[in-house]
Amino acid sequence: MRNYVPDIIILFIVIVTITIVRLVSHILHETLSDGPNLVVPPAEGIADPQPELSLSQLIDQKSKEYSWLLRLMVNIFGYLCIFVPGVLIYKYAKRTKYMERSERSHLSSLVKFCFSGSGTDGLDRPLDGQSGAGKGAAAKRTTAQECVLLCYCLVGLMGSYLTWGVLQEKIMTQEYEGPEKRKSHFKDSQFLVFSNRVLGFVITAVYLIAKRQFRHRAPLYKYSFASFSNIMSAWFQYEALKFVNFPTQVLAKSCKIIPVMIMGKIISRNKYEFYEYLTAVMISVGMIFFLTGSTDESKATAMTTLTGVLLLTFYMIFDSFTSNWQGELFKSYSMSSIQMMCGVNLFSTLFTGASLSMQGGFYSSLVFAVDHPKFVVDCVILSISSAIGQLFIFYTIATFGAVVFTIIMTLRQAIAILLSCLIYQHRISFLGVIGVLIVFLAIFLRVYCNQRLKAIKQRHQSAQGTGSGSKPRINV
Repeated sequence: MRNYVPDIIILFIVIVTITIVRLVSHILHETLSDGPNLVVPPAEGIADPQPELSLSQLIDQKSKEYSWLLRLMVNIFGYLCIFVPGVLIYKYAKRTKYMERSERSHLSSLVKFCFSGSGTDGLDRPLDGQSGAGKGAAAKRTTAQECVLLCYCLVGLMGSYLTWGVLQEKIMTQEYEGPEKRKSHFKDSQFLVFSNRVLGFVITAVYLIAKRQFRHRAPLYKYSFASFSNIMSAWFQYEALKFVNFPTQVLAKSCKIIPVMIMGKIISRNKYEFYEYLTAVMISVGMIFFLTGSTDESKATAMTTLTGVLLLTFYMIFDSFTSNWQGELFKSYSMSSIQMMCGVNLFSTLFTGASLSMQGGFYSSLVFAVDHPKFVVDCVILSISSAIGQLFIFYTIATFGAVVFTIIMTLRQAIAILLSCLIYQHRISFLGVIGVLIVFLAIFLRVYCNQRLKAIKQRHQSAQGTGSGSKPRINV
């Protein structure tokens, strides 16, 4: 007779988690609704009693300088609603050897897929179009075909990410006109992250089903770490726009080379060349010049500037962890880039969906969307451009390599700053312009030195084949 006790215990863990989440959400709601609001929205001409506010709406009523911290803590608690039961189920399954049972059910198959992978079928075939056949096809392309493909990648990356950048700033900083001509800001960054990740997951899932790329060795839970850091970095990025302007955010992204190097040292024990440290210092100096020489009157207080820099710092830390962790997964499990994108977006959808459900974020965002139809259009286009941009990233790197991709994205950053200044009237002083030029000079210097070092190493390897013993060097 089949033993149902392990299945019942796992379901019990899930039910208890949902109950605790509902209880804590209710306690938080009561605490915030009874406490004094630092900022009370005006109720001009409204005599009817207002409906009960959600937890998300109560957080929005607090002072902007501190509400982000409260929302961050609530978001993290929402993520723990997925993490904690996952860890408990994993510990229980490992202790009881649940995944090794001969008896199979839908629940046991799901647990096994999450914590032990799905086998090694199909591992020997290349997944990213980087096989010998792919390289042969690239070698057969004519110069005209290469130019057409390059223009295709250039237009795709530029179009998707410039659109994404303009709409990102519009949604987080501009007011939308609602009923009775009243204007208001959209404040829930978490909902934007959720909408982006849902569409990304759907697109990649459809692609994997069409290509029949179902199996790989990585346990599903391995994606959760990169997913957590990914949604945290995205949330900090959106939230930072409430305190600093978009050009500052774009340049700050260039500075993430520094935390990426630090994380590379910690996670992968990487070693770096002298030019990498030099360009990192140049980027830091350029960023300091830009911050010193640019002001935004709408956000110009010491508190908001400090908060914005803090949020951008957290963005860079989490984003650098994401890239390094994904690199380790690629090395260990050899999954395709689309599988990586699908797995990360799956957990991102679960994390943000759980958090939004707990704090009533879906309700407040949908209410805002109903009152402001233009927001719906902007949100949909933002999500589409984000998903398409990720696909163009993978295609460009697979077709032309990381160097061409880096150059295109660097040019995109420069154009994004120019567009933001033109559309949203940001003012940058001469010192700020010098800072921008230093940052982009450092990025191009980094690309040049990296390519030159690779060429020297290749010559050194060729020389070793003929008996030469010289060591590769690069002069910066």
